[in-house]
Amino acid sequence: MDILSFVLFAVAVLVGLAAGAFAHRTVSAKRVGDANDLARRIVEEARKEAQAQKKEILVQGQNDLFNQKRELENEFKEREREIKVRERKLNEMGDRLEEKLEKATVKEQELLGVEKDLARKERRLAESEEFLQTRIDEQEQRLSQVAGMTTEEARAQLFAEVEARTRHEAARMIRQIETEARETADRKAKDILCNVIQRYAGDYVNEQTVTAVSLPSEDMKGRIIGREGRNIRALEAATGVDLIIDDTPETVILSAYSPLRRQVAKMALERLIQDGRIHPARIEGIVQKCEQELDVQVREVGEQATFDAGVHGIHPEIVRLLGQLRYRTSFTQNVLQHSLEVSALCGMMAAELGMDVKKAKRAGLLHDIGKAVDHEVEGPHALIGADIAKKYNENQDIIHAIAAHHEDQRPSTALAVLVQAADSISGARPGARKELLENYVKRLEDLEGIATSFDGVSKAYAIQAGREIRVMVNSDSVDDDTTYILCKDIAEKIEKNMTYPGQIRVTVIRERRAVGFAK
Repeated sequence: MDILSFVLFAVAVLVGLAAGAFAHRTVSAKRVGDANDLARRIVEEARKEAQAQKKEILVQGQNDLFNQKRELENEFKEREREIKVRERKLNEMGDRLEEKLEKATVKEQELLGVEKDLARKERRLAESEEFLQTRIDEQEQRLSQVAGMTTEEARAQLFAEVEARTRHEAARMIRQIETEARETADRKAKDILCNVIQRYAGDYVNEQTVTAVSLPSEDMKGRIIGREGRNIRALEAATGVDLIIDDTPETVILSAYSPLRRQVAKMALERLIQDGRIHPARIEGIVQKCEQELDVQVREVGEQATFDAGVHGIHPEIVRLLGQLRYRTSFTQNVLQHSLEVSALCGMMAAELGMDVKKAKRAGLLHDIGKAVDHEVEGPHALIGADIAKKYNENQDIIHAIAAHHEDQRPSTALAVLVQAADSISGARPGARKELLENYVKRLEDLEGIATSFDGVSKAYAIQAGREIRVMVNSDSVDDDTTYILCKDIAEKIEKNMTYPGQIRVTVIRERRAVGFAK
């Protein structure tokens, strides 16, 4: 039993194993079949999708090719149209060139015909000229025989007549031009100058070469002189000033050409009189202290002058020189006051003319700066002043205006001419300056002598204190037109040979008088 059971169990196990193997094979086969079906479906779907994409790509490519073909066709048509337009233009230009060529050919033929005509006319003219020259020579010979004059003499006489007629015409034109210029420029210039002069009013102080110092009593004169004159000698040596002690009551006169020295001596003498201690050692100390104080005052005066003129930024050394001009005179006119006046006049005229007012005022204030050191440096004060201005870096226009205000250099800028005019106005206006009688008379004599040196002048009179010269001419030798030329020549000679402030009016008078007697 046990064996049978074992056999049966073994058989059952084998049957079970066979059935399991069969079942496994059946399932595996089914799965393989399913997988093959799935693969076949996937492959079919991929093939279909690839074919669809292929068709889509082919369609897109055909569309792109079509579009490109259409664009190329359009571009080709556009270029074809441009080529046709250019071809048409070229054809038109060719037609026009052919027309021009035909016209040029016709013109050339016409010009050749004209040239031939001109050649024939030139030959005829040459023949006519030769014939006329022969006749002219014959006529000249006959005229020379009749008139008793050679050809050169006749030509000289003709030139003389033409020159005389031309001079008359030139004089007439000069008169007309002067009239027109006088109506415009002269009126405008006078308006500006009159306006400027009326707007400025300055006071003048006439300074001499002596200064008077008042004394408290007559006894003070003896103390100033000192024992054996030692005090007065010490004071004169320390200040460089001559002390004049005469019979004038309670007055001592200080005499020196330098106003600065006279001012130092006056300050020192007044201090000594007030202090009462007068001896050589004390005099030297007081004089030295007064010189220092005067230097401070000079700087303050210079600064005040720049402030009054409205000019700023001037070098301190130039300011000091400006202060020294307070003690400098020219024909008794105070130079600092004169410089301030010229500055004001320059500023007003510059404003009238639309120029730089500040630069004009600066040039006017500094134009006489050379007079502060002209007794120490050789040369004209205008050039000295220009060197000073250049040394302290003034503007080039201002340097030129300073150098040219007395014609030491030819003025080449409007500013230089403006300073000249303002300087002349300030120096020439009534009361501004005084002149020695001998120089005044000599100037009038020179003025009349220049006028009478011209041919045809009978008399000349200097009037208006030398501001005008009236010239009487001989009516037989000088005609109306020549008077204008003579007036201009006299004025030019006066400008060239004389030095004078302001301007001189030249008046030429020509008159014819007929005198008869009734008996």
